[in-house]
Amino acid sequence: MKPARLPVRKTYKLFVGGEFARSESGRTMAIARRDGTHHVARATRKDVRDAVRAARGAWAGWRGRTAYNRGQIIYRLAEMMESRREQFVDVLLSGGATAREAAREFEAAVDRAIWYAGWCDKIEQVLSTKNPVAGPHFNVSSPEPTGVVGVLAPAQPSLLGLVSTVIPPLSGGNVVVALAPSSDPLSAIAFAEAAATSDMPKGVLNILTGEPAELLPHVAAHFDVNALDIWTADSGLAERAHVAACESVKRVRRSGTRDRKFWFGDASQSPRWIEAFMEIKTVWHPAGV
Repeated sequence: MKPARLPVRKTYKLFVGGEFARSESGRTMAIARRDGTHHVARATRKDVRDAVRAARGAWAGWRGRTAYNRGQIIYRLAEMMESRREQFVDVLLSGGATAREAAREFEAAVDRAIWYAGWCDKIEQVLSTKNPVAGPHFNVSSPEPTGVVGVLAPAQPSLLGLVSTVIPPLSGGNVVVALAPSSDPLSAIAFAEAAATSDMPKGVLNILTGEPAELLPHVAAHFDVNALDIWTADSGLAERAHVAACESVKRVRRSGTRDRKFWFGDASQSPRWIEAFMEIKTVWHPAGV
């Protein structure tokens, strides 16, 4: 009689610099799911620094790519998600979703990534302008990426919320350090695995799992992080992050957790979400010279 195989338990790691790594402290946290308890890496302040360093190192290359190429890469990420449909649906099912809810959220997340991929080479045309001036000059404004964006993803819906907040800054040429919600980090890890098998350059997207209350203040205070996108119903945590961001004059977009239905509607996707983390550069040039 053939002996039964021992179960191969999955190791849930951080995604930093294009690699999967354990927390430098070796800490984990237990996540209870329908299919049992999973142990997920619990990031520390040192892991935050490593992720920001990886993101900063990748920014020049990412912003230097053509907008069309960035769109191709994000579309490829959507392709990799689609090819892992069963994995994503299983993760959502284990978190308590019904089969119908899991399929709906997965499809909405893939569609959203594709939607933003299409905006990559169009956003500059929409936001750029030739300004009227009184004098012999041209005055032209055009958008540029802000830099490293720290994202605290919404807790629900875990996959669609993450995609909806991470992809817009990437589409505009920014790089991202994302904090997964502690209540449901497995969707974020599955998303990281899709990113790792796509054409996404190392360091452009970094995902940390752990306790947001522990990690967000460190992201907010880091001088190499240029902007924050905070989605949490914990007003105390959001306020602490806002205060920590003041010293380095970060741009902060802050919102409480909205109703789950919000993320499935048109209001949760907009080119304005790309614009939120772009700077407008204005150039003067003499006319007729």
